[in-house]
Amino acid sequence: MNKIYKNKAQFLLKVFCLMVVGLYLLAHEGMAQQSTISVSGIINDETGQPLPGATVLVEGSAIGTTTGMDGTFILDVPSPATLIVSFISYKSQNILINESTPLPLTIQMVSDMVSLDEAVVVAVGYGTMRKSDLTGAISSVASDDLRQGVIASTEQVLQGKVAGLAVVQGSGDPASGAVMRLRGGTSIAAGNNPLVVVDGIPGVDINTIQPSEIESIDVLKDASSAAIYGSRGANGVIIITTNRENKGKSIEYSGYVAMSQVARHLDLLSANQWRQYVRDNNVTNAIDYGGNTDWQEELEQTGISQSHTISFNNGGKDSGVRASLTYFENEGVVKTTRLDRLSSSISAYQYGLDGKLKLELGLNANQDEWKPLDYRIFERSYNLSPVIPVTDENGNYTSVGGNIYENPVEIMNNRSVRNVRNRLLSYFKVELELLPGLKSSTNLSYEFNSTKGNTYKPTYAVMEGQTENGYAQKTLGEYVNKQLETYLTYDKSIENHRFNAMAGYSYLNNVYEGFGAQRRGFDTDLFLYNNLAAGQDFRADDNYSYKGEATLISFFGRLNYSYAGRYMLTGTVRRDGSSRFGANNKWGTFPSASFAWRISEESFMDGTRGWLDNLKLRVGYGITGNQEGIGEYKSLEITGAVSTDRYYDGVSDTWKSGFGTVQNANPDLKWEETAQINIGLDFSLLNRINGTVEVYQKKTSDLLYTYPVPTTQYAHPYMLANVGDMTNKGIEFSLTGNVMTRGDFSWDANLNLSSNQQEIDKLSNDQFQTDGVIYSGSLHGLPGMSGMYSQVIKEGYALGTFWGPQNHGLDEDGKFINDEEDSDLGNMQPKLNLGFGMNFTYKNLDASFATYGMFGQKVLNATAMVMNDPSRLPAYNVPDDFLTSGINDDPTYSSYWVEDASFFRLQSVTVGYTLPVKKLGLSNARVYVTGENLFVITGYSGVDPEVSIDGLDAPGIDKFNYYPKPMTVSLGLNLSF
Repeated sequence: MNKIYKNKAQFLLKVFCLMVVGLYLLAHEGMAQQSTISVSGIINDETGQPLPGATVLVEGSAIGTTTGMDGTFILDVPSPATLIVSFISYKSQNILINESTPLPLTIQMVSDMVSLDEAVVVAVGYGTMRKSDLTGAISSVASDDLRQGVIASTEQVLQGKVAGLAVVQGSGDPASGAVMRLRGGTSIAAGNNPLVVVDGIPGVDINTIQPSEIESIDVLKDASSAAIYGSRGANGVIIITTNRENKGKSIEYSGYVAMSQVARHLDLLSANQWRQYVRDNNVTNAIDYGGNTDWQEELEQTGISQSHTISFNNGGKDSGVRASLTYFENEGVVKTTRLDRLSSSISAYQYGLDGKLKLELGLNANQDEWKPLDYRIFERSYNLSPVIPVTDENGNYTSVGGNIYENPVEIMNNRSVRNVRNRLLSYFKVELELLPGLKSSTNLSYEFNSTKGNTYKPTYAVMEGQTENGYAQKTLGEYVNKQLETYLTYDKSIENHRFNAMAGYSYLNNVYEGFGAQRRGFDTDLFLYNNLAAGQDFRADDNYSYKGEATLISFFGRLNYSYAGRYMLTGTVRRDGSSRFGANNKWGTFPSASFAWRISEESFMDGTRGWLDNLKLRVGYGITGNQEGIGEYKSLEITGAVSTDRYYDGVSDTWKSGFGTVQNANPDLKWEETAQINIGLDFSLLNRINGTVEVYQKKTSDLLYTYPVPTTQYAHPYMLANVGDMTNKGIEFSLTGNVMTRGDFSWDANLNLSSNQQEIDKLSNDQFQTDGVIYSGSLHGLPGMSGMYSQVIKEGYALGTFWGPQNHGLDEDGKFINDEEDSDLGNMQPKLNLGFGMNFTYKNLDASFATYGMFGQKVLNATAMVMNDPSRLPAYNVPDDFLTSGINDDPTYSSYWVEDASFFRLQSVTVGYTLPVKKLGLSNARVYVTGENLFVITGYSGVDPEVSIDGLDAPGIDKFNYYPKPMTVSLGLNLSF
C-alpha cells in the first residue's frame, strides 16, 4: 500500500472506523429494545406503475428506506409505528402500522398538482428558494445527474452538465484538475474561476469535497443571483450542498475498479519507416543504433485505478449523524504517475427548543499524495529516433548527444519526487427561530490547505543531476481561511403576498505562508531530499520564504417579494471592504435587482393549460466584483533587493545587492467590476418537458493589468492599475424531459447549448498605455522561436486571439506562402458548447450515456509546427504525414498551424443492474459497468483537441506538453444496508 496509510493517517483511519461502527451499534441497540415487525409493500403512482426511489420513513425516528426499481420495499419497524411515505410532486401519506396491519402493503400515491418547479428547493446564497420563485439565472444539477466515472478533481463532475459553464480538462494527468469558465472569462490578470460555496461556506477549495458526498449543485450564473457575494461573484458562483442531513438509517458502500489506456498517440515514424526513408533517400549520414523503439509506448502503461467509499447515516427528526470514508487510487496511463487520496467527512445536527434551535457541525478532510511528472519527457519522446534502444547491452539507459535529445525513460525513472497535499474544512452552525418567521443563522468555519513538495535528482541523472552533482529541493506552502458569517432572515405571508428578507455580516481572514530550499553538490544520493545540508553547493537564491494576510469585511442583504406566485421581485446589495486594495477604494458596493412574471398564471393563458404547465419571464441586472488572483499589498510601495543595484561592501569584502523600490504605490487600486443584464424564459410542456432560454450581456470595467510607467514619475518602471474594459455576451438553452414512459420502461433526455462572444473594449487611458496591444501566447523554448508570441490581447478582440501571418499553402518548392502582415487567425474560445445525455430504465436494468462538445475554437498545434521540419531527419523523428506533406521549409508560425479544434466526445456510457437482494437484508445492491472517453470526433490533427485555456502564457497552445487522455472501463458496485 501507499505511504498514505502510514503514521497519523493510519491512526486516524482506525479511529474513524471504530467511531462509525460504534455509532451504528449504539443506534441499533436503541432500536432492538422494542418489538419489531417486518413491513413489506409496493408503492405505485396514480396509473398503477411502480415508483422507484420513494422514501419510507418511521415517524419520529431515523428508521427508513427507499423503494427499489420495482417500487417495492422491506423495512423492520417498531410496533406500533407510523410510516411516512413521500415522493417528489406527490402528497405524503401517513400509514399506521401494528401487529394487525395486513401485509404486504399496496400504496398508491396521489399527485399534489404542484409542478416540479414548486417542489424543488434551490440554494441561492445565504438561504434557499423554491425554484418556481427564482428571478435570476440559476441552474441546478442533482447528484444522480453529475458526471460518472473516475473523477480525480471534483469540478469534473460538472463537465457538460450546465449551459454556459465550460469545464475544460486539458490533461489526462491524474494529479491535474480542470479549468472552469462561466459565461466567458471576465479578467486578464485576476482570477476567472467561479466562487465555490460548500454548505454555505464561500471560497472553499472544491476538491475538499469528494463527489460521493455531493447532494446537489446550484450554479448562480447572472449578476442578479451572484451579487449577494459582491466582490467575489463576477465569475459566477457554484453552490455545493452535501449529504449532511439525510433522514433515515443506512450503511452504504460504493466502489469500483477501473482500467485505463491511452486513447490516442501522436502518429510518428516507426523504426522500419525510418529505415525505409533512409534507404529511399540514400541518406549517408544516418546512424542506425539497431533499436526498434516506440518512445511514446515506452512511457505508457495500463492504469489500474480503484475507489472505495463507506458511509454511515443515522438521521432522524431531531438529530442525526453522517460519516464517510473514501480511499481513491488513480493510476495514470504514463508510468510513475498516480494520485492516492484518503478522504473522510463527518457531520452531525441536533434540534432543540421544540425545533426552534438547530446546531450543526461538520469536518471534511483529505490527503493527496502524487508524483509530479517532468513534462519534458513528451518532447523528448517525439524527438528521439525510433532506432535508438531504451537501454544498451549493459542495461544502462542509452544516451545519444543532441539538443533536447535526452532519454525520456531515464528522465522519468531516475528521479525521486513526492508531493503531499492536506485539506481540512470544519464548520459550526447555529440557527435559532427568534420569533415566528424570524430566524438567525451564524456560521463559523476554518479551512486549512497545505502542499509539501520533495524532489531529488541523483548524481547520475542526465538532466540536472550530473551537471549539478545531485539536486535536492523541498517546498512548503499553506493557507488558512477563518470565516464568520451571521445573518437574519424573515418570512411573512399575507394572503397572496409573500415576503422574505435577509440581512447579514461577514468577516474573512486569510493567511498564507511558505518557504523553499534547494541544494546541489551531494557526495551521496542516499539522503534524497531529506538532508539539504549535505549539499556542498549553496547559492544566494537557494532559500526563500513568504507570508501574507488579507481581510474581507462585508454587509449584505436581500429582499424577495412574490404576489400570488405570479409576480416576483428580488433585490440584493452587498458592501465589501478589503485590505487588498488602495486607500482610496477600500470599500465597494454591489447591488442587483431582478423581476419574474409567471405568464402562464394569467387568465389570458387559460387556453394553454392542457399543454403549457409553466411559462415564466425573468429579467435581472446587477454588479459584481472580482478580487481573486490579486495578491496582498499590491497597492503599497514595496522595497526589496535589486540585483542590478549591486555594491561592494568593504567590511565583508563581498558584493551585495542594493535595496530599492520593487513596486509602486497605487492608492486607487480596486476590484474589477462586472455589470450584467440577463433575460430568461422558463417553460414546461405536457408535464414532462422543462426548458430554459437565457440571453445575457456583461460588461467588465476597471480591468487589472501591469502597465509600464515613466521612471521620471515613478521609482519602479511598472504598475498594477485598473484601466481596461471587456464585454461578454451570449445565449444559453437547456432542455430536460421524459421522452417516454411505458410500463416498466422509462426514457429521459437532457440537452444544453451555449454560445459566448467576448471582446476587449479598452486597454489604455490617458495615464496608462499599451500601444493598443499586449503580446501573449509565448513560443519561447521552441526551436528558432525564442522571444516570439503567437497571441495578442488587443482592443476589439477576444482573449486568446492568435495573431500572425495568413498562410496560402505551399509553393512549388515546398515553401510556405505567408502574408507579410500579421492579422487575426481566430481565438481559443469556443463559439458553441454542448452537453447531451440520455437515461433509460427497464425494470431492474438501467443505462445512460453522456456527451459533450466544444465547437469553433482554435488551437495552435505548435508540436506539429516544430516537428514538420525537413532538417529533423534522420537525427530526429517526424510525423508520418510529414513525408507526404510537401513541406520543405523551416518551422514558421502562421495560420497553417492554427487548427479548428472542434470536437464531440462520448464522455461516458453506463449500464447497471439492480439486484433483487432485499430478502438478504440489503435495501439496495447495484452492479454497473462504465466506459469513459470511448471516442472523440474531431478534425484536429494533434493528440487531443481539448487543450487548456488557462492563463496568458499558452492558452489554447499544444506545445509538447500534453499528457494523453485515457480511455477507461470500470466495474462498480453499490450496496445499501
